[in-house]
Amino acid sequence: MRKWWLAPVIGAGLVAATVGVSAFAVTTNQSAKKAEVFQQLDLFADILAKAQANYVTEFESTEAIEAAINGMLASLDPHSSYLDPDDFKDMQTQTSGEYGGLGIEVTAQDGFVKVVSPMDGTPASRAGIKSGDFLTAIDGKSIVGLPLNDAVKQMRGAIGSAINVTVVRENVEPFDVSLTREVIRPEVVKTKAIGDVGYLRITTFNEQTVKALDRGLEQVRKDVRGGLKGLVLDLRDNPGGLLEASIEVTSRFVNGGEVVSTRGRRESDQRRYNAVRAARFPDVPIVVLVNGGSASAAEIVAGALQDRKRAVIMGITSFGKGSVQTVLPLGPGKGAMRLTTSRYYTPAGRSIQGAGIEPDFEVAAVRLSDKDIAELKTRAARFSESALPNALENDQGAERKPPHIPADMPPDGYAGEDYQLDQAVALLRAGKANPAALPAVAAAPAPATATP
Repeated sequence: MRKWWLAPVIGAGLVAATVGVSAFAVTTNQSAKKAEVFQQLDLFADILAKAQANYVTEFESTEAIEAAINGMLASLDPHSSYLDPDDFKDMQTQTSGEYGGLGIEVTAQDGFVKVVSPMDGTPASRAGIKSGDFLTAIDGKSIVGLPLNDAVKQMRGAIGSAINVTVVRENVEPFDVSLTREVIRPEVVKTKAIGDVGYLRITTFNEQTVKALDRGLEQVRKDVRGGLKGLVLDLRDNPGGLLEASIEVTSRFVNGGEVVSTRGRRESDQRRYNAVRAARFPDVPIVVLVNGGSASAAEIVAGALQDRKRAVIMGITSFGKGSVQTVLPLGPGKGAMRLTTSRYYTPAGRSIQGAGIEPDFEVAAVRLSDKDIAELKTRAARFSESALPNALENDQGAERKPPHIPADMPPDGYAGEDYQLDQAVALLRAGKANPAALPAVAAAPAPATATP
């Protein structure tokens, strides 16, 4: 029996009467809702039948029904969707760490396919596709208005086959990019030594990430000689991935304690996830780099290290995806549905949904002018969770900061390759990457719970 059926025993007769009336009211209400649902299903069947009989050309009813299912799920939030059997198989392959495609994470916005981030070392990355680009056509055929899954299907194909994608980018004329599909084996962790500072870049969170990170940490230990001054953990343009991988990655930098918690409408969705005791370099300062392409599992890691005072966060505000999706198989030959089942919260109880992880040290990758900011302020946020259609609201009222001039930007004439990384290394070498010296992260109030 669900928890919300229980009531305090104040008086046996009163309670018995109240429960009886409540049960009757709930049963009657449920019956009315079921009747309404059946009426709507009848309406759907009538519309489908009339469309099949009267539409200007014949159409495939199976595809129309799948589109209707996707439309229903997309009306809930931008991350819920139907996966047909082929999509379901592709998703399982993708999370294993090897799959065929272009190496690009996309989402839907206002009928367009928008790039969340290209993966390092993939056809999309080598072709110069960037976070925030919009893809409007494939091989000259428009994909504007197509369900996201249909657009993604068109991007897939035989390994070695060519594809032409039309890209729309701000302040640039639309242009075509030629790509060749290949097996994607993303290098999920990259390392290098920058003098006395170790650098680790995590590009995605899949089944290979933790093992690759362990190898990378050992490589840093070997490459940095004469004493490790600090670590830079680069999560920029990391679109996220598996929740389990984010917890294990965080465990490499903290000794136990909470990493993230989830809350949904059912009691089984209320969970706390703790780190295992597997910390490497426990006393080495860490700077985590984030940007607008850092999403989901990447934000879980950044938020946990920030709240736990284990690292300082540098860069610009992250994407702001604070929800968890569960893949629910529908049975043989039916595929699955990806459904948002809970929100996640940082160790301090913060929801970053829509708001993102705000850096402790705000540093822009490029120099912005007052004109650039003015243009940004004239339209909705271009690249964030809160800009997506039907995005969940932040249940704590947190909002994303409006566009503004960043606190730190590359100076005029900057000749380096990566200003944010340069600043992270400088902070570590100056001994100022000390999270304990920063203001404490305020614990967020628990959200109000609703009776299902």
